[in-house]
Amino acid sequence: MDKPSDRSAQLLLLVAGTKGAIGTTLAAAVAAMQENPQLVLPGLTTAGKFPFLGDCPSVAMAGWDLSADDITNAIARHGVLPEGMWRPYESRLAHISVFNAADAALSIADQVKQLQADIQQCRERYPDARPVMVNLLPATCDIADPARFTTVDQLLNKPGSGILPDLAYVIAAIDAGIPVVNFTPNTVELPAIFNLAEAKGVPIAGRDGKTGQTYFKVVLASALKARGLYVDGWYSLNILGNADGLNLMDPDHACGKLNNKTNLLDDILGYSVGERYGRSAHKVHIDYYPPRGDAKEAWDVIDITGIFGMSMSLRLNLQGRDSILAAPMALDLARWAAALQIARFAGPVPDLGFYFKKPVGDSAPLTFEDQLAALDSLESRIESRIAEKSHGDG
Repeated sequence: MDKPSDRSAQLLLLVAGTKGAIGTTLAAAVAAMQENPQLVLPGLTTAGKFPFLGDCPSVAMAGWDLSADDITNAIARHGVLPEGMWRPYESRLAHISVFNAADAALSIADQVKQLQADIQQCRERYPDARPVMVNLLPATCDIADPARFTTVDQLLNKPGSGILPDLAYVIAAIDAGIPVVNFTPNTVELPAIFNLAEAKGVPIAGRDGKTGQTYFKVVLASALKARGLYVDGWYSLNILGNADGLNLMDPDHACGKLNNKTNLLDDILGYSVGERYGRSAHKVHIDYYPPRGDAKEAWDVIDITGIFGMSMSLRLNLQGRDSILAAPMALDLARWAAALQIARFAGPVPDLGFYFKKPVGDSAPLTFEDQLAALDSLESRIESRIAEKSHGDG
């Protein structure tokens, strides 16, 4: 029998990749919020926003994964949280529905049918909750020439193997009228997907969550630009020992994330870092280092010049925790997506660039100050539209 907290949930996270490091940390956060909201709410940027979504901790979660582990074993395996932090919520965690991942041997169309049947079960279980799809699948080889897919039918007729597994989840959600958060570096935002989202009135937030090193890179690059200091070179190293780090050792899987991390800097500054050398002087490396686990470490060496061409440098060492930084962002973005849908926004939402390395949509804000201003403006527009809608309904 469902617990009362499940029946009263007002937001439902449908998570592709539930048993990954970020997915299980998100699950623990959702479970903990039901009993001890102050463990999680201070880390949310949306905790004081969108009262029309209901009580912020009123969240349920379900999803999909390839792993046969139950969710508590998956939490223990990833080792992000000490056992004492999640074990008190074990009964709530066991209550999360995790379906089998879409069968890659099927066509995209058949995968979508499978996923939509699962989605319908979730909607029946949480009839009062507003669902949001959150894509946390691993980085993988991107689609060659994605612009060639202009209609969803072209994707549905494709065999599941050899194409992004994320696409079936995204299509299933949008076709069911559910907004999508693409936290991965995988390019699911194809022309066909945008067209479907516009037709269904569904917002899409993405791409590639900006959790640690890249977040501070945006802040610093924006500050250096504002101060008139020229960035001559920027060297970034990431070491991490979780499954994400191991996956990114495959160059084909890492290319999208590395491109997102690298291109962002030139976009902010308005020039190519290393232009005077005739080659890029912005280097980004990701290394799998098992002893680190989820406790990612990032090193940045930044060479700058001031007046008279005098050289200076900065050193930044971030000792972060990958999933601890990512999980609250995924929850924040789900709340933004739900609010946007209520306010009748559809298609890509570039104004959410604050959260992403490669925000999709036209004219995404680039500098840190512009990204903050865009969030404030978007919140105001959401509130204005909802006020107009309420007035009209009245």
